[in-house]
Amino acid sequence: MSLPEKTPNRCLPPERDTVRFIVRYSLLLLTMLLVGCGKGGAGDSAVKSEAGENPVASDSATVDQPRVVSFKPGPNVQTALQEELILADPNTVIQLEEGVYDLTSGLSLDVEGVTIRGAGMEKTILSFKNQEAGAEGLYITSDRVLVEDLAIVDTKGNGLKSHTANDIVIRRVRAEWTGGPKTSNGAYGIYPVNSTNVLVEECVAIGASDAGIYVGQSKNILIRNCSASYNVAGIEVENCYGGEVVGNTATNNTGGILVFDLPDLPMQRGHDIRVHHNKVFDNNTPNFAPKGNIVGSVVTGTGMMIMANENVEVFENEIRDHNTLNIMVNSYLLTGLAINDEKYYPYPEKIHIHNNTFGRCGDQPGSGGGELFALVLGTPLPDILWDGVFNAEKYGGEDFHPGQLVCIHDNKKDEGEITVASLGGTAVLLDPAKAEVSRDLALFAGEMPPVEPVTIEGSEE
Repeated sequence: MSLPEKTPNRCLPPERDTVRFIVRYSLLLLTMLLVGCGKGGAGDSAVKSEAGENPVASDSATVDQPRVVSFKPGPNVQTALQEELILADPNTVIQLEEGVYDLTSGLSLDVEGVTIRGAGMEKTILSFKNQEAGAEGLYITSDRVLVEDLAIVDTKGNGLKSHTANDIVIRRVRAEWTGGPKTSNGAYGIYPVNSTNVLVEECVAIGASDAGIYVGQSKNILIRNCSASYNVAGIEVENCYGGEVVGNTATNNTGGILVFDLPDLPMQRGHDIRVHHNKVFDNNTPNFAPKGNIVGSVVTGTGMMIMANENVEVFENEIRDHNTLNIMVNSYLLTGLAINDEKYYPYPEKIHIHNNTFGRCGDQPGSGGGELFALVLGTPLPDILWDGVFNAEKYGGEDFHPGQLVCIHDNKKDEGEITVASLGGTAVLLDPAKAEVSRDLALFAGEMPPVEPVTIEGSEE
């Protein structure tokens, strides 16, 4: 994937250009109507800066010289900015100057090859504290888009969402709910979904009631050098094919990093995920997810959780100071939720955990699942817990051993020895006394090939 600002201008035939203009202009009229009805809307004229001026660097975009349109905060900036997002041509740079933009409606972009650039995530702040319309702060549905160097705060719903937006780069974006962890906060901070070639790097996510940084149902994704804190899930990869989570810091969430595969979604059997060189610590914030959300089942004090995925490699991470578990590997069956999707495969397979460094965990298990684990295993809980659930038809032979599914080796601990346990299956949900617990690390011995790195053209460090 080439960086969006380097892509050539797309030329449309006259008839398609006319159709595009009609559609966008209709959307513009609708947007102006919605904004005009809200507080702080542009009652009369749409201006692009406080002074009523907005210089354009060039009238036409080329590969070497994109069209640049600059905005400053002001009472009418909402309408002017959304107008540009609707009518922009490919290879346009929308430059948001330093300041706080008070917005009452969500922004949307459906034009390919656009860059939205601020002056820095602490300098250009899109504030949706008084949002009255829209489910997101910024919603993107076009390819080859770059968003960088700005903050999106206090949205009514999600912070930045992109849907079916391939070749997207989200860089140095802060998504935050400034009032701290609350159930009423939006679900997702940074939220790309149903896409191919997704790069999220050097971003910050704080306060999401579901996941701070979430990439779902996507292919070839890279989440790199980000920070997630005070979310229910810090970073979540869900139902994805080919992903890499590297160099991130996840702290003070309910769960630090989640790799999930869920039923009832078009894209299933998530696989080939690398999680490495991350710092995951002190994820002990009480779970504040709205009732009914699947992340509501994440036990407070969980470092990493891998559920129903295949071919996941976890290595060279620092994982410590979790009240419940450093790593949890489990099937969807352990949630106790009904599965109505006949195509869904609920088991984790080929989970490779090696060369990580662990610290304290398990001495103050969180409520719900943590209490159950403590009842069965006592405290402190082990560094790595597998629920012991597997596909007996596939792996039920005499030669089966857990290391074929969950391979654990060459990890170390700050103090003491690495501890592991298997709960022996879902019988633990019916009667904890019937759990067939095993704590033998040798059972998880084995070898697995490394997961292939994710390659996104133009993203090399």
